Amino acid sequence: MTLHPASLISCHECGLLHRLQELTPGTSARCTRCGAGLYRARANGIERSLVLTFAAFILFVLANSFPFMSFSVEGREQVSTLISGVLILYDNGLWSLAVVVFLASVALPVLKLTMMTYVLLPLYLGRQPPHGALVFRWAEFSRPWAMMEVFLLGVLVAHVKLGDLGTLTLGVSVFAFGALILMIVAAEAVLDPHEVWQRLALEDPQDLHMPGPGDILVGCHACDLVNPVPAHDHGHHDCARCGAALHVRKTDSIARTWALVITAFILYIPANAYPIMTVISFGKGSPDTILSGVIHLMEAGLWPLALLVFVASVAVPMLKLIGLSFLLVSVQKGSVWRLKDKTVLYRIIEAVGRWSMIDIFMISILVALVNLGSVATIEPGVGAISFAAVVIITMIASMMFDPRLMWDNLEAKQKQKTDLVHAHG
Repeated sequence: MTLHPASLISCHECGLLHRLQELTPGTSARCTRCGAGLYRARANGIERSLVLTFAAFILFVLANSFPFMSFSVEGREQVSTLISGVLILYDNGLWSLAVVVFLASVALPVLKLTMMTYVLLPLYLGRQPPHGALVFRWAEFSRPWAMMEVFLLGVLVAHVKLGDLGTLTLGVSVFAFGALILMIVAAEAVLDPHEVWQRLALEDPQDLHMPGPGDILVGCHACDLVNPVPAHDHGHHDCARCGAALHVRKTDSIARTWALVITAFILYIPANAYPIMTVISFGKGSPDTILSGVIHLMEAGLWPLALLVFVASVAVPMLKLIGLSFLLVSVQKGSVWRLKDKTVLYRIIEAVGRWSMIDIFMISILVALVNLGSVATIEPGVGAISFAAVVIITMIASMMFDPRLMWDNLEAKQKQKTDLVHAHG
């Protein structure tokens, strides 16, 4: 018996189709082939997430309404707000870095909260939000780029670095900011996106029909809906629920990922060779690269923090590039060795990349606080631009790579064996 596409879900990581099943609250469904998470069951997920999102909005206002931190040395004091670093980066001519910090720490988080409220509130009231699927698709897309928790780690590193230069005082906004992050993390934890998608209406219900003889089933990469698409029709097709473009596999995944990986490898050199900032105290400058910053933390006896910065800013970007290169070569060679482990490797690569932005956020905090003229000033360096580019490019590269291509090699080899058996039968 042929199942209706609406009763199926496609695994994002290996492409295997599964039949949707009712889950008890607190349980989750995983792919039977690669182990990737498919969806979870959360009791009253929409209602609980909506309440936490409202709380996050209030905390966001508080975090942007009061002083964030203040720094004093030799009788002079500098007070910063959450966006002070953005403004100073812009004034120093590093507008690209200013835009990245502003988007990741302020604009995208509040935009995501707004989009979530726009979708969840009508669903809670039993209504359909206009263009709700499109809005929720963009809310989910913005998730990895809203980096408030990474920004908070940058605050911690900046706090330690300023300890020897002067007196640092935490403002009300820091505590509101920390609580804000907890609310956002909790809101994401109690909500299953699959439940939201299930309650959002299709853009055109007539598009989701029983597959015909010439149709193939294509899972939407955005909302998980399985759509029937004519196998020999190479025209443009959109998802019947969220409107995203449908592709059997990500377009030119291998070529695009290689281009991004090579670009990141090249930028990794100036990112580590050039200073990311210069500390100027009473007219004397001391430029810092990423590695020298780690060494200074070690010399101060802060080994755990030094290890954190080294792993996030030095090891993770390089290991991501090496890991992606390994996966790309594996696909091109047609390897089927340890496919499940390689899928887990891809999952880790995709998850950890954003944490490398710690140093960039730390710089934005330091330049805002240590701006005391001839007494003490911290100036951003050109290495920071290259490093931010490496982080962003590696994140895009992991999104461009299609892990289902690894499993396609297995299916191709299995088909080849079957054909050989039939040929000799």
